[in-house]
Amino acid sequence: MRFRPLILLSLMPAMLFAQSTQQQVRTFRQTNESKILKQFVELLSVPNVASDTKNIRANATLILEMMRQRGLEPRLLEAKTPDVPPIVYGEWKTPGAERTLILYAHYDGQPTDPKQWTGTTPWQPVFRTAALEANGQITTLPDRPPFDPEWRIYGRSASDDKAGVMAILTAFEAVKATGVAFTSNIKFVFEGEEEAGSSHLGEIIRLNKELLQADAWIICDGPVHQSGKKQVVFGARGDLNVDLMVYGAKRPLHSGHYGNWAPNPAMMLAQLLASMKDREGRVTIAGWNDDVEPLGALELQAIEEAPQYDQELKKQLGIDRTEGAPMSLLELINLPSMNINGFASGDVGSLARNVIPTTASAVLDLRLVKGNDHKRQFDRLVGHIRKQGYFVLDREPTTEERNSHPMLATVTARRGGYNADRTRMDLPIALSVVEAVQSTATDKIVRLPTSGGSLPLSVITENLHTVTLSVPIDNYDNNQHAENENIRLQNLWDGIETFAALMTMRAR
Repeated sequence: MRFRPLILLSLMPAMLFAQSTQQQVRTFRQTNESKILKQFVELLSVPNVASDTKNIRANATLILEMMRQRGLEPRLLEAKTPDVPPIVYGEWKTPGAERTLILYAHYDGQPTDPKQWTGTTPWQPVFRTAALEANGQITTLPDRPPFDPEWRIYGRSASDDKAGVMAILTAFEAVKATGVAFTSNIKFVFEGEEEAGSSHLGEIIRLNKELLQADAWIICDGPVHQSGKKQVVFGARGDLNVDLMVYGAKRPLHSGHYGNWAPNPAMMLAQLLASMKDREGRVTIAGWNDDVEPLGALELQAIEEAPQYDQELKKQLGIDRTEGAPMSLLELINLPSMNINGFASGDVGSLARNVIPTTASAVLDLRLVKGNDHKRQFDRLVGHIRKQGYFVLDREPTTEERNSHPMLATVTARRGGYNADRTRMDLPIALSVVEAVQSTATDKIVRLPTSGGSLPLSVITENLHTVTLSVPIDNYDNNQHAENENIRLQNLWDGIETFAALMTMRAR
């Protein structure tokens, strides 16, 4: 695309101002790297599974103190429901500002099995000289910077999403300390239940509607593009997790005495799950894609312009085929999906026994796109299971029900499901965000209609008259939600500069 000279001249003051701001923020960060990383390690050392009430409160308390240290007057926004992780809230009012932004991140993390981590444990963060897969070695932080930007910090929520909390607060501190002018009123919202489905976020918002009004919520969560380029994402998939269990005999049976006679629930569940997708990975549940809201011209253009990284990803991941071919990854994340999070029945390895198990269970992850309704998708799933011959319950079957139905299944939706959301790409606030992020990058940034992951954007927009945009900062190979989660230092540094640019971006 060729820009007219007049347009370039009109943008030059903003570009020069952005470059000046970026350099001041970078200098602040370089001077304070030791302090930033020590505080980040302290935050990562507090266990943060949402159901761990004591420790999740400890996280909130620590973040309150971090905000006070930066000159804010934070407080906790509580739900009326007991034992719900609070939102940590703060605000900074800018004289004369005509726009209010909410900057959002979450401080809770996914549950994890410490035995699956390699050489470390989830809440004892360590530095490595490179990615674990690149033979990165555990090292200690030197007494003073600079630190190698390719180093990584390994620990639960190092990327998802305490990196977001740290980047936002450090960006605020840097802008404030350097005397650069904020251009918006800034509100900070740090949620403690996102990884548990944000099931009480709507309740807390409704209790604080006036306080949480803003022109836009800017979400710091998720990875940059697989190419390493920064990106702005205009939506996120919805999500619903479902527990599924099928039943065999009431007690375990010897597989020699009863094999070929007693139904095996492991085989039953395998066959049931296989009926939900074809060999190409397409979901076969009736009506699954019927409600999908088509992408517009700008959104299709953005996907076409984004780097196509599928072949490189296949090499990195060691896979020779993908589901949904010939569609690309960026196309497929704009369709609803169904994933098996886990499958359990009987025992394997050294504990394997010659028995027919009594049950088999799975957790299904239903990802939704704009137009889908999570309750309707759940009903379609249940309808499919019934079509396979199952009598479906939402509880344990009784003895009478066991003796009356040849195949039984319990299907329950987990708490916290929500729909997808997507913001128009041509809104003035969207253009301002893109311009601000682009001002911190040398390469053209990526714009995507939606992310593959899920965020409670619809919970926000359904309760407040606002829009949401996501500006992710994590390295794409961060092992999000899995063992050996990590953040690359340069991604954290870039995230600080990006959010400083958002706090000082010009209005359109």
